[in-house]
Amino acid sequence: MGVEEIKKAAAREALSFVEDDMVVGLGTGSTTAHFIRLLGKKVMEEELEIYGIPTSHQSRLLAIESGIPIVSLEEVDAIDLAVDGADEVDPGLNLIKGRGAALTMEKIIEYRAGTFLVLVDESKLVERLGQKMPVPIEVIPAAWRAIAEELEVFNAEAELRMAVKKDGPVITDNGNFILDARFAMIEDPLDMEMELNSIPGVVENGIFADIADVVLVGTPEGVRRLER
Repeated sequence: MGVEEIKKAAAREALSFVEDDMVVGLGTGSTTAHFIRLLGKKVMEEELEIYGIPTSHQSRLLAIESGIPIVSLEEVDAIDLAVDGADEVDPGLNLIKGRGAALTMEKIIEYRAGTFLVLVDESKLVERLGQKMPVPIEVIPAAWRAIAEELEVFNAEAELRMAVKKDGPVITDNGNFILDARFAMIEDPLDMEMELNSIPGVVENGIFADIADVVLVGTPEGVRRLER
């Protein structure tokens, strides 16, 4: 079974969490894209009343294409379920997210969800955060260099994320830059998350500590379910 089939299996399993009359936060990334397409099919086939809140332009466009009605955060009183991927998951279900540069809206929506469901393949499981991936940090453009220097206090090496198909840095949906910071050790994810957000000029960072409720892990043998 290939990686995309494994991701799709996890996305299909996530449909069991969806019920009629739900507001669902729609994450960003390749695994979540499978979920959005499958959710659109489920909505049409079962004639469900489901509304999606996208976390990015990408997820918004895909939801519209998949036939999922879209609402904004201002239009709802509560978010029943949020579904998203992750770049790393540690044994405590703390996450690193943000490779898709949508971390700020993801955190806003997923923090407010009644249930936050994470979809990953088993390669995303790590013994500690930062083992494989840097921590993305969304920053105000004018402050990026000063923030990169300040991160040295945390024994981190940060570099400005550059765009692939355009000249210059990656620009987030919010008009900001992304710093990718590699830490020698993240001993306390929740403490590090708060410390990074206390730096003036930082909009949000990609450590999602104590927020995931359930993680569905796609493997060649099937989908494993991890719960806090």
